[in-house]
Amino acid sequence: MSRPTSPQPVKLVASILTGEQELVKQVCTRLVEQYGPIDYTSAVLPFTFTDYYRQELGEKLFRHIISFGELVLPDILASVKLFTNELENQFLRNDGSRRINVDPGYIALCHLILATCKPFAHRPYLRDGVYADMTLLYRRKSFRPLEWTFPDYGSEALIAVLNTIRETYYTQLNKGQTTPHDAS
Repeated sequence: MSRPTSPQPVKLVASILTGEQELVKQVCTRLVEQYGPIDYTSAVLPFTFTDYYRQELGEKLFRHIISFGELVLPDILASVKLFTNELENQFLRNDGSRRINVDPGYIALCHLILATCKPFAHRPYLRDGVYADMTLLYRRKSFRPLEWTFPDYGSEALIAVLNTIRETYYTQLNKGQTTPHDAS
């Protein structure tokens, strides 16, 4: 019989998608207030994989991936998604459309999990309308896409960013930084 154990803390990350660089700064300030210092911010990653967000968010979209210095327990993910949804709502246009998309997730040694409010077969329910999306698996020294992984998350550039963040996370674990930050 298996016995319940406490989970290993994970590395909280967020994908910020917008066409407004100044808005990224404002959102990051709010994220830092809630989850502590950011220890990594990617370069601008042009978002050219789909037109899905163009009508709502605008033209010339880009993404930043950020990670937080404090490790957290994985069961925080639903709360983080609810917070980022509320954060997006604080920056709506007058017509109610979004200006920014903030997708939180976490890196564990074996995978990248993102939070979503959209159910699908590969997305187990967490709570409060939030689902976990297993987006990438870590195998053979790199993150690897799955059949349902969005093309941008399977791209070489984004995987390189996530591998870099995972290296930092691995170092944190090896240095004994396993006491999770209470970011709830």
